[in-house]
Amino acid sequence: MAAQEMAMAQEREVQKKYWLEHSADLTVEAMMLDSKASDLDKEERPEVLSLLPPYEGKSVLELGAGIGRFTGELAKKAGQVLALDFIESVIKKNESINGHHKNVKFMCADVTSPSLNISPNSIDLIFSNWLLMYLSDEEVENLAERIVKWLRPGGYIFFRESCFHQSGDHKRKSNPTHYREPRFYTKVVLRAFSSTTLCYDVFKECQMQDGSGNSHELSLVGCKCIGAYVRNKKNQNQICWLWQKVGSDDDKGFQRFLDTTQYKCSGILRYERVFGSGFVSTGGLETTKEFVSKLDLKPGQKVLDVGCGIGGGDFYMSDNFDVEVVGIDLSINMISFALERAIGLKCAVEFEVADCTKKTYPDNTFDVIYSRDTILHIQVKASFDRLLHQFLSLKNSSLVKDKPALFKSFYKWLKPGGKVLISDYCKKAGQPSPEFAQYIKQRGYDLHDMLRDAGFDEVIAEDRTDQFIRVLQRELDSVEKEKDAFISDFSVEDYNDIVGGWKAKLVRSTMGEQRWGLFIAKKH
Repeated sequence: MAAQEMAMAQEREVQKKYWLEHSADLTVEAMMLDSKASDLDKEERPEVLSLLPPYEGKSVLELGAGIGRFTGELAKKAGQVLALDFIESVIKKNESINGHHKNVKFMCADVTSPSLNISPNSIDLIFSNWLLMYLSDEEVENLAERIVKWLRPGGYIFFRESCFHQSGDHKRKSNPTHYREPRFYTKVVLRAFSSTTLCYDVFKECQMQDGSGNSHELSLVGCKCIGAYVRNKKNQNQICWLWQKVGSDDDKGFQRFLDTTQYKCSGILRYERVFGSGFVSTGGLETTKEFVSKLDLKPGQKVLDVGCGIGGGDFYMSDNFDVEVVGIDLSINMISFALERAIGLKCAVEFEVADCTKKTYPDNTFDVIYSRDTILHIQVKASFDRLLHQFLSLKNSSLVKDKPALFKSFYKWLKPGGKVLISDYCKKAGQPSPEFAQYIKQRGYDLHDMLRDAGFDEVIAEDRTDQFIRVLQRELDSVEKEKDAFISDFSVEDYNDIVGGWKAKLVRSTMGEQRWGLFIAKKH
């Protein structure tokens, strides 16, 4: 314990020396460590503020407040703000800029200090921007445990960090910043609610009880890239999280199902092994090239990819057609891998953990909406029989009840002349088996009619089942040919799951029980 405390003390001294050096000027350039900070700030600060939940009249704790880039903005709406920073000259500068806000209290304190006394269940919004990356792993874990105690039930935690690598171009003699993988922060926050060690798959049910015996857990409301850095620097490493402290009986079943069952990290990697690097949808790059060619993409256009997976299609569109892509997926693990895959690519692609049935965009935002094997039959990529019962047992699946509304949203989000392209799995003509009939009933497969009902014109529906069968067989042959290597990299169980699942899909598709369709429609 003494050695750990000594190491943490040394870490604080290193970080304090680092920030005393880089805060001598007390400018936005010094705080953001970037020569273009003023221009970035104009675009980035409103974006960050737009991601916050409503906090009018609420209590806000700003950790690592710096010279007050956000303090004054938070003060405009909050009932009270406690702005905290561990460099005295910095917090004094903040007070000189924002001291006229009578609802702000300024404090020079180290967030890691045990003497920092915040009352439990007293804060509605805890906000930090570039803080945790200047703490050691142990300090982040300790702070997370304290933060969740400070937070009121129903309250929110927002933090933003630089992940993977440096963003700013400011010259530094040394750089003690911790550029971590995003999954580290997700795991740490969840672990703050649980004494159980979490596995590498990040999404676990973690609960705690308040003083009244009520059970709460943290729900991930959102996780995304900061778009200003994607647009200006082709950089996806600026990532933010928004969490809410909710009752443990709140229904988050479908997302939990995805990240703990079908889309565990190991499951995603084995799908990528079958479909090809960057892909978790049928045919990988081959079908992506074919389908994207039907969209007539032009440089500067904006594409929304619903169910983007690990980003292969988005990178392809951005690289080859010079378009901007926003990729959303409900799976936290998928987006984590997509962010990792984006490192070094310098592409105009944003990623976000989001539920497409709850997400909103301004009207006329996108030129294209693209979705591969996601909307109607999201679990087809794993063993049908094994997942059927689990999926159908989930309550209130928004993918079922909100489907017509989703297509109406697609129509509104598209610009006039915009296109939607969807590939997905469909029922056969005629009478399906009882099991598949139940499966169909749960989802609704009248996609062609729903697109027309949403207002789309020129609706094209193509039966691509023959192509699907050929692709399935090719993928199966490849896995079986590389059996030893596949088992070595994964496991016998993984191999059997993949081979069994692909054979089952081949049987259903060959019999006509399951079909694969391509749907394209246009907004006039």
